[in-house]
Amino acid sequence: MTGNLRWRLLAAGLAALAAGLPSDGSAQDENVIPGVSLGLVYEADYLRPLALMPFFGTGAEGHAAAVEAELIMARDLRNSDRFRVVDSLPASLAGGGVDYGLWDGFGVDLLVTGSVEDGMGGRTLAVELHDVVYARVLEQGRFPIPSASDAGYRMAVHRAADAIVLWATGDPGAAATRIAFSMRTDPADVATEIYLVDSDGENLRRLTRDESNTASPAWAPGGRRLAYTSWKSGEPRIYERNLADGSERMLEPGRAGQQITPAYHPGGGRLAFALLGGARGGLFEYAVGEDCCLSSLGGGRYRNVQPTYSPDGTEIAFTSDRLGVATPQVYVMPASGGEARLLSPYRYGQGGYFTDPDWSPVSSKVAFAGRIRGRRTLYQILVADTKTGDSRLVQLTRQGDNQDPSWAPDGRHLVFTAEQGVYVVDSGTGRIRRLVRVQGARAEDPDWSPPLPPGNG
Repeated sequence: MTGNLRWRLLAAGLAALAAGLPSDGSAQDENVIPGVSLGLVYEADYLRPLALMPFFGTGAEGHAAAVEAELIMARDLRNSDRFRVVDSLPASLAGGGVDYGLWDGFGVDLLVTGSVEDGMGGRTLAVELHDVVYARVLEQGRFPIPSASDAGYRMAVHRAADAIVLWATGDPGAAATRIAFSMRTDPADVATEIYLVDSDGENLRRLTRDESNTASPAWAPGGRRLAYTSWKSGEPRIYERNLADGSERMLEPGRAGQQITPAYHPGGGRLAFALLGGARGGLFEYAVGEDCCLSSLGGGRYRNVQPTYSPDGTEIAFTSDRLGVATPQVYVMPASGGEARLLSPYRYGQGGYFTDPDWSPVSSKVAFAGRIRGRRTLYQILVADTKTGDSRLVQLTRQGDNQDPSWAPDGRHLVFTAEQGVYVVDSGTGRIRRLVRVQGARAEDPDWSPPLPPGNG
């Protein structure tokens, strides 16, 4: 499906997306955005070598839980793209105390040790982070974990892995999170449903069963609520799901029209969305916590959709076709409404097609999808800094056809869609990994959750 058709369907209230496979090893197209010089700009970070000493536990069940925790944590630390996780170490390094000289001889800078322990307060995962170079324990912690067969076990281990990332780098991890996205599982069926998947690609599950188009999931701060648009009542309306008890409610903002592309304010009490059709369309904000007080953020004869808030909630980035239906662009304006300024690299008379903005939760950067002109027309993931505009535009993907970026809470990784699945790109190294493989279907509109609280297994 072409980008122009995608924009027309979105404006009509249909959540249809097109995407392609970010293939490795295929010939690169010469990518061009008129008036802008693009390049892959990655940080040349030194990845500290890190190893995990085999975790241990008491008894058969404790040992099995420890082995599983070690495997989960090793994958999480590798997926953090902050370390070079050292594998293929001799079995003789397991057990006993930490011999720093021995580990240093294997070129390891950081070492993680762990154990699963049972006590009066329940089962815990005790972990320590060692600085091998300086022969000392950097940090240690104890994390409550359920049984390895419990649905919340993996998420509990993810929280411990995020602690390791924070101890080692000073930056948050993003393992204890989920990605929500919509997907059509039958190519012959136009209906889409909302799915959830853990940050490591495990525990894929279907959330909605509307048997209708269900799209644009948006996580609330705290990770306990999810808003999305569904056509199950006939006209697209916004629903909010309580993830703890599964209850759902349809928002009643009191204005006719098609409600699409919701986004939560960082405070969690307000929700911005696009309203199409009716007496007056545009971007609106609704006090979802109080279930009242609809306010207009701006409208007109053009279509404004896909709002996304800045981290402090004072600004909104959004997509608008005010320069022409064939050339949607990304704009930024005050969150209370007002004059908008162009963020995407539009050049007069040279076109340009940019959609799907998502504001980093920790910085002034906005990611979006842009149509690149080359031997083929493709979409790639781009990042612009609202402080500098498009003069320092960064292109995170180069091959394939990639859309719908959404930032992780660490402000470093982004999830996006492509023809055969859902992918994650690390903005620091450019590493891409597939999160969900989709065959004979289409994934759309991924949204990365904030860190999930304990009890949200």
